[in-house]
Amino acid sequence: MPLFMLVALPFISYAQTADSTAVDSVVVAPAKEAVVSAIVPTIDSGDTAWMIVATALVLLMSIPGLALFYGGLVRRKNVLSVFMQVFILVAVITLEWVAFGYSNAFGSNSIEALKPYVGGFDWAFLKGIGVNDLSPYFISHSQPTADGGTIGTIPHIVFVLFQCMFAVITPALIIGAFAERIKFRGFLIFSLLWAAIVYNPIAHWVWSGDGWLFAKGALDFAGGTVVHINAGIAALVMALMIGKRKNYEGHPTAPHNIPFVAIGAGLLWFGWFGFNAGSGLAADGLAASAFLATHVATAAAALSWTLLEWIINKKPTVVGIATGAVAGLVAITPAAGFVDVSGAIIIGLLVSVVCFIMVAVVKGKLGYDDSLDAFGVHGIGGIFGALATGVLATPAIQSAYSGSMHQLGIQLIAVGSTIAYSGILTAILFFIVDKLFGIRATASEETTGLDISQHNELAYSEEE
Repeated sequence: MPLFMLVALPFISYAQTADSTAVDSVVVAPAKEAVVSAIVPTIDSGDTAWMIVATALVLLMSIPGLALFYGGLVRRKNVLSVFMQVFILVAVITLEWVAFGYSNAFGSNSIEALKPYVGGFDWAFLKGIGVNDLSPYFISHSQPTADGGTIGTIPHIVFVLFQCMFAVITPALIIGAFAERIKFRGFLIFSLLWAAIVYNPIAHWVWSGDGWLFAKGALDFAGGTVVHINAGIAALVMALMIGKRKNYEGHPTAPHNIPFVAIGAGLLWFGWFGFNAGSGLAADGLAASAFLATHVATAAAALSWTLLEWIINKKPTVVGIATGAVAGLVAITPAAGFVDVSGAIIIGLLVSVVCFIMVAVVKGKLGYDDSLDAFGVHGIGGIFGALATGVLATPAIQSAYSGSMHQLGIQLIAVGSTIAYSGILTAILFFIVDKLFGIRATASEETTGLDISQHNELAYSEEE
């Protein structure tokens, strides 16, 4: 059974206990139909309460979590530009999502040939979705309907908003690649187009019941391909096309506020529980397992990165442990609902090694300027996590899924297709937006700082 969001839509059959109950031979078919027609699916208050909280936690990841994490890593003259970029994406992508994004990502296309690749507009502006309508998307919790189908236990609009938070944070992750050198207008136009043309179709491929990767059985519990590989590859393309920062010397620029970095990373760790455990779409054992796997993997990755720094650079750093924690969060995202504790520990320990090498060694040798390591952590961490899921998934967590060479092959297809689509479309969008509106800040604007040149504000007074 295809997985991840195990968004096992209404196409998954549900064993109805009413039908399996022994019935006296004098009971005729019309009586059975009367029993079935009496079934009225209802909102589960426990599942709904948890999903509302999970949705709020994912919003916390963007503002203030990611804004503080990225904002602390840049120079003081650019901190407000990072905050502004994250905040504006929360605003504009939310409106794009309810206008047509959700329908494109999770709706069904009336053109048969397009169904596996992008949804239609039936749910544009959430048309036809009532406040008491149940979500057609579910994983372990579902209810039988009168027509013999199945449906979820939470309101449809809660699922819409939960997925909205994923759509918001994905383009925000790309900010780390071009920080300190992008025009606000070009950034905003590019990000809106990217969300509509890149994010929505990939979300449809992986999480919609019509999606072609969903049909293949690709495992992505909470966004390894849809969010992290997608954003990470776009980040690499953006870093290459926008060029290096002025006077970039091939090594990280000193962060202007390391406490911001630590607080931001802490909020990301906290909010990620909504991101991963919420992706089970219910308050149940699967959510608890995903919660545990997320925390354990993150702890292992934070420790692993710290030990690497301590051994190689002789001193462990706060920026290092924070980066390691984020790498662990990224890598466990696709696997959270499929691996046990031992699998989570393996993923956490190894992803820091992979990402550390990418950030500390490979980036310097290749010479590209991924300012805040959006590709090195999210792209590489997402790829590692997606492939590890294909190996470490265990039926002890969900009986239908197990690591195997076959599953690893499916994961490779999902990873490869995401890399190709995101990379090519990002490059095309960058070229078009840059030609029409301009993306790279001028040398003068970059020297002055984006806070002043783009927003006419200063984060700190001149006396400080």
